[in-house]
Amino acid sequence: MSSALVEIDLQGKLKRIASGKVRDVFEIDEETLLFVASDRISAYDVVMKNGIPDKGVLLTAMRHAPAYWFTHLTSCLPHLRTHFLSAALPPSISSLPSLARRSMQVRRLHIYPLESIVRGYITGSAWAEYRSSGTVHGIAMPPNLVEGQKLEKPIWTPSTKAAAGSHDENISPDRAREVVGREVASEIERISLEVYEIGHQRCLAVGIILADTKLEFGYDPKHEDEIILVDEVLTPDSSRFWPADTYEAHLGRTQPSFDKQPLRDWLSAKGLKGKEGIEVPADVVNDTVEKYREAFERVTGQKWGA
Repeated sequence: MSSALVEIDLQGKLKRIASGKVRDVFEIDEETLLFVASDRISAYDVVMKNGIPDKGVLLTAMRHAPAYWFTHLTSCLPHLRTHFLSAALPPSISSLPSLARRSMQVRRLHIYPLESIVRGYITGSAWAEYRSSGTVHGIAMPPNLVEGQKLEKPIWTPSTKAAAGSHDENISPDRAREVVGREVASEIERISLEVYEIGHQRCLAVGIILADTKLEFGYDPKHEDEIILVDEVLTPDSSRFWPADTYEAHLGRTQPSFDKQPLRDWLSAKGLKGKEGIEVPADVVNDTVEKYREAFERVTGQKWGA
């Protein structure tokens, strides 16, 4: 296994304009950005001290394989617009080929300050809220649900998009409408539910349950009526993937998964949830990267490394 790349160095060839939990963003020109996916990994809004080898490459590959999500989604939803332009490196950093498999050129947009979350099953923070109040993001839910249960229909449960160093906050759909406006929120909700449904059906076809997913959207100030899907889409970093064949056996408790759940579980078991400066042990690193690889192989139909 290769070592994890946690710091992205373009040797000063492009201006860095942002560094997120996973991706670093560089300026190509006034209309184009370069997203580079590191191997950093976060859980509970905290970035771990060490990374997951090849994670950034895996996430990028899930977007750009022959069955990658941007292509699959736009083939199913012709009206869908995304920020993706190219998986090629710009000429200014062509001398850094090691970054090619983890980079993409995207349209430079203004980002709406919402995380657009769709939940088809009750788990994670939604389950915690339900147990205490019977609601999910302030939405009243049916009584007697159990952990991991499929909801009657998927629900839109947004959160704030926190600044670096802060934590996202779950909010109600009504609050989201106040943040970005009723019409924009309604359109983000509609697109998000469509994307989730297509992703859910695609995953079921390969034996995976897409329990929930988080999306982000932006707009071009010149065309503010066009809402554009941005950032990562339906990856193990932004979604919960569960094996379908063991779902019933684990209903009512934590489901095994193809995402970063091994890391979440380890942090919770060790009392480290939300703590800074945590170094993840080798066995948890190995388990997590294997889950990411299996998700890639099942969804795209490709053998990793082939």
